This record gives sequence, C-alpha cells and structure tokens, in this order.
Amino acid sequence: MSDARISFYEEIGGHDTFVRLVDAFYRGVADDPGLRPMYPEEDLGPAAERLTMFLEQYWGGPGTYSQRRGHPRLRMRHHAFHIDPVARDRWLFHMRGALDELELAPLHEATLWDYLQRAAMALVNTFEPDPSLQARSE
Repeated sequence: MSDARISFYEEIGGHDTFVRLVDAFYRGVADDPGLRPMYPEEDLGPAAERLTMFLEQYWGGPGTYSQRRGHPRLRMRHHAFHIDPVARDRWLFHMRGALDELELAPLHEATLWDYLQRAAMALVNTFEPDPSLQARSE
C-alpha cells in the first residue's frame, strides 16, 4: 500500500481535463470584445498553453510553467492590462461556462471554482471603467 497522495490534478483527470477547461474558456474569450484585446497575440494558442501550464502546476501537475517562464508572478504579469470588475466578471463568466462543460464531481468543481474566483478577484487592478470600451460604445 502506498502512502503517496494523489494530487488534485490527477483526481480530476490530469492534462486532458485542464486542456478541455482552457480550450472551452478561450472559445468564449475569442469573441468577447472586452477581453479579447487583453490578448495581444493574433492566435490565442500561446495564451491557452500558458494558462494550461499554470493551472496544471498550481494543482499538482508538472512544473512546466516555472521551468519555461519562471515564477508565475500573476499580478505583475497582468499589471499592464486594465482589469476592472467588469473584466473580472467577463473572465469569470467564460471560465464558469468552461468549468460547467467538464462536469466534475461537485467537490472538485467547487474547489476549482473557489480558486478561480479568488484568483480573478486578486487580479483586479483598477475600479475605473475601461476607456477603450467606452469609446467603442459611443
């Protein structure tokens, strides 16, 4: 009998589960006029790969994110973007839809959703409306 604990990453299905989550998330982001401009690359593939690696590492999977990019430093990496409560809520909206597609066990779903909500809250860096969105709506 092994004393090794299984990681959350393994419990929910490992790499394939995180790829499904991130792919579903970016399908929503691709057409979101408030979030899409935050991803400067034409192709969302590199952003999806970074998010997948980050989430996998955070939840006990491979340490590929840190090997390739160093310490996550989430607030620093997102500082250049206008992340107000509207952007946070749009991000959470797409992530909620992606998480629902996974159909995880209730405890796993709640655990992951709690983290995603807290992470999104922590990245808010302004309470001022995004002026570029206002200009587009006028």
